[in-house]
Amino acid sequence: MNSVLLVEDEKDIRRFVRQALQNEGCQVYEAGTLADGLHAAASVKPQLVMLDLGLPDGDGVEFMQRLRSWSQIPVLVLSARSTEHDKIRVLDAGADDYLTKPFSVGELLARVRALLRRSRMEPALGTPLVRFGDVQVDLAAHSVSKAGQTVHLTAMEFKLLTVLLNNSGRVMTHRQLLRAVWGGEHSEDSHYLRIYVAHLRHKLEDNPTQPQYLQTEIGIGYRFQI
Repeated sequence: MNSVLLVEDEKDIRRFVRQALQNEGCQVYEAGTLADGLHAAASVKPQLVMLDLGLPDGDGVEFMQRLRSWSQIPVLVLSARSTEHDKIRVLDAGADDYLTKPFSVGELLARVRALLRRSRMEPALGTPLVRFGDVQVDLAAHSVSKAGQTVHLTAMEFKLLTVLLNNSGRVMTHRQLLRAVWGGEHSEDSHYLRIYVAHLRHKLEDNPTQPQYLQTEIGIGYRFQI
């Protein structure tokens, strides 16, 4: 059974989300404050944390910063704050995905399933072969094929693809990707990303103009989604 920690101070929302998760077969733990949420995350060790940004004793960004000092548990943020700035702040702090209130049960559960898949894959991230569609990536051999045919990627294209694959299901901000691939001195050079993501889509997607795997989060970053 999948275990989920819900950190949310509004009781009605907690009840709504708890029922949806329990109907999906999840075991749900609850906390109403930042302090209780961090304590529960440490003691329960859930497979997923669902986090509201506006907590009575602190901000969700502070929660993320403290959690990420000792844990890489996937985190799905649920918040009424919908600006790109709010989303980027919490994603840069280490959150994996962001869902704006109000949201449907269907969308909520789809995000939960994606992050739980990532949680189950964490121990196996060292596995060198990754497959999606008709593409196979050998991380050890630095080789890529599509429909059995070798695909040539530059060293930087392969590095970007590796970062996205290792964060499958997670929204990666422009800044996170730029730092991971090009280094901190290029953290504001988002035009690099647009060019290299376009190259990867052209080489790996069946329809680069409507990508299935290398998805854009407008104004925020990118997500690799299977």
